[in-house]
Amino acid sequence: MSQTNNLTTQPIQPAALGKRMLIGGGIALLVILIFVIGVRNPNPAWGKLWMIRPLIITPLAGAMGGLFFYFMDKVLNQNGWKRAVTLILGVIGYIIALWLGTVLGLAGTMWH
Repeated sequence: MSQTNNLTTQPIQPAALGKRMLIGGGIALLVILIFVIGVRNPNPAWGKLWMIRPLIITPLAGAMGGLFFYFMDKVLNQNGWKRAVTLILGVIGYIIALWLGTVLGLAGTMWH
């Protein structure tokens, strides 16, 4: 009796990984810019440079969401309906990462 191993893993492609992380961080930067630019009269208790924290943390969280999406899409290479499920889970994971990054970035200022 012999065992067969049907598990195959694809190598990580740094260019594709970096592209997904840049796209995820760029989308997150656009989202947080909408919130930050919309503030006309910031609360003086927030400090003079209050917008630096959300402009750093949120794109980092978006890049991590892009990393998650890459791994869901490429590493869990599926066919048929399983591929659709992994893509949906990747998008949901990205949205959760973006939401958490927005909350962490705006905590203490616009997010009470």
